[in-house]
Amino acid sequence: MNRRDILGRMTAAMGVSAAALAGLPALAQGTKLSRLVIVGGAEDRLQDRIILRKYVEYCGGSQARIRIITAASGDPQAVWQSYQNVFKSLGVEDVQRLALNDRVSAHAPQLQSEILQADGIFMSGGDQSKLMDTLWDTPAYQSLHQSFHLNRCCIGGTSAGAAVMSRHMIAQGPAVLRPSKEAVDTDIGLGLLSQAVVDQHFSERRRLARLLSTLAMRPDLLGVGIDEDTALVIERGAAIEVIGQGTVTLIDPSQMQSNVNELESLEQIEMLGVQLHLLPSGHRYSVNSVGQTARSAPLRRAIQRLVAAGPIRG
Repeated sequence: MNRRDILGRMTAAMGVSAAALAGLPALAQGTKLSRLVIVGGAEDRLQDRIILRKYVEYCGGSQARIRIITAASGDPQAVWQSYQNVFKSLGVEDVQRLALNDRVSAHAPQLQSEILQADGIFMSGGDQSKLMDTLWDTPAYQSLHQSFHLNRCCIGGTSAGAAVMSRHMIAQGPAVLRPSKEAVDTDIGLGLLSQAVVDQHFSERRRLARLLSTLAMRPDLLGVGIDEDTALVIERGAAIEVIGQGTVTLIDPSQMQSNVNELESLEQIEMLGVQLHLLPSGHRYSVNSVGQTARSAPLRRAIQRLVAAGPIRG
């Protein structure tokens, strides 16, 4: 069974129970956090390098073992050279490209070992479907989950590397002017972000209607739109932070009323009661710091869903 068949059989939970949202673990002070650094693409690699500099910090600084995945790229050697240069210039001594080139290489024991020993793994841009075709249901895929969930490796990704973070992944689709039924092709991603779907280059490529089209079909998910040179940092069980130059848009359709089931393919969708949050760069939102008032409750629920631990995929 391929990924699209599995995706078609996945049942929509249609919301998250209050008990599940309240069940986030309390982390002891000083505990190393599992972090996702989800970049909207086109991150600065030449000047201030705010996002990549923070990524190095999250991985453990200059002594961190950082590994690069370029399998999404059409020119993996050039992409690797670019990231090698920037991480070296930021003081990282041990930065290497993972030998993940095809599905055969994704079964190599040495690759699994490299993934499990890494402090940080960063996935480049390119084609997210190509990356998932390489990784899906392989030992490398399983090792990425073990590294994140058990070893608390910091996993980052930009553009295509951001899109694959979620379980329900936007594979392709035009930047439609208005939300339309079945305007977007979706597939299964890595599933490190279990209750959301990510779209990148968000403001620059005017992808709001594309993300809304996706959420109309999957109202159980939270929509995350990330601008270029902007990253959403997710600290599992604790907080989210926006760094870089732009904005992160969160879209919560859990209370939405829609006529999507009555429409034919590509017809425009009525979507009522959708909640939208704009989170600018420089802001941090922890599970405990967001107020308990009715006015702040929607944002609090969104944050809880983003930081919730998902299943380890084996």
